Amino acid sequence: MPELPEVHTTVQGLNILINYKITSIKFYSRKLRYKIPTNISKLLNFTTIIKVYRIGKYIIIDLKNHYSLIVHLGMSGRLRLYKESNYDKKKHDHLVLYTKKNILVFNDARRFGFIDLSLTKNIYSKKYIKILGVDALDERLTSSYLMLKTQKSIVPIKQLLLNQKIISGIGNIYASEILFDAKISPLVQGCNLNLLDIKNLIRSIKKILIKAIRSGGSSLKDYVSTDGTLGNFQKNFKVYSKQGRKIKGNEIIRIIQYGRSTFYCPKLQLFKKSSKNNYL
Repeated sequence: MPELPEVHTTVQGLNILINYKITSIKFYSRKLRYKIPTNISKLLNFTTIIKVYRIGKYIIIDLKNHYSLIVHLGMSGRLRLYKESNYDKKKHDHLVLYTKKNILVFNDARRFGFIDLSLTKNIYSKKYIKILGVDALDERLTSSYLMLKTQKSIVPIKQLLLNQKIISGIGNIYASEILFDAKISPLVQGCNLNLLDIKNLIRSIKKILIKAIRSGGSSLKDYVSTDGTLGNFQKNFKVYSKQGRKIKGNEIIRIIQYGRSTFYCPKLQLFKKSSKNNYL
């Protein structure tokens, strides 16, 4: 699933569309996770794109007519840009937006992504936006904020990192990499993290995500940037999908948490039931 670095990289690529007018729209299928709104053609045609940004894992395209297109890439979604002469319809293309110089295509093989439309002023009233926690790269992600969210929780820290209501943007891949960098076991309950743990965790969140953005994200199965290039951060994975390999003689293992794979090195990410007393 595209996570914050992949969404951020996609947004950077889409900035080329700013100040371009949408000249036409074509649908090959409206059936995604949610059906594409029927009024989308009427509201998007002949309006100008004025801003592209993200909220968590959601891509927001603001339009001059005071509406915004909201895109979630789901598990396998991608947004590709083409020159008109270079575009041939591909399997799983669902929506095509035409501008004077570029064509924007939403492709999603598994159809877990979705496209929505909102008045720009109402974006933060959308239920799926409203519930989001602090963005993983936002300065509001502080040790006091995260301590407040974890100090009474018996949920393992890996699962807390995936909870978009606490921190928005982190997915399964980066959660494993972040915890390895912070030397925190994915099994540690939130309530057993002390202030030093939390500070280290926040440092690792920002460090790993920024490095991933600079590498163009991670390309494993489906993700490519808007120009079709692959991300490179997968070449820097320390633990994700590396079960059986060793780091300084210490084996990486794979476990299942809440139905999802977790990769970590038990010898380097020690599990402490009461880590509050171990550092302070």
